[in-house]
Amino acid sequence: MMSELGRNTVSAYAAAKGGLKMLTRNLATEWAKHNIQVNGIGPGYFATSQTAPIRVDGHPFNDFIVGRTPAGRWGNPEDLQGTAVFLASEASNFVNGQIIYVDGGILATIGKPSNEN
Repeated sequence: MMSELGRNTVSAYAAAKGGLKMLTRNLATEWAKHNIQVNGIGPGYFATSQTAPIRVDGHPFNDFIVGRTPAGRWGNPEDLQGTAVFLASEASNFVNGQIIYVDGGILATIGKPSNEN
């Protein structure tokens, strides 16, 4: 997410994520001739033990994420499984240098919260 978006107070983190995105793309170009595909999964905001303290009703960041994510919720780690299986399978043999964002649609939208019509 932070390789695509800017947000206050996370400059160093975003720079690191941007570096990983470009490393993925550059390694894809270097290793493609050996039939090696390099891709990444870009998780959105996920329910983990690390995010537990802010995933409570009334917490401003929780309300922001739930309100801005078209799916209307935080992701669950299981939501990443299908993308991982796809990238590990032969179905993705011609997918190279991509970051697949699994984010409930938050990168696809901007503007008013998803619960407003």
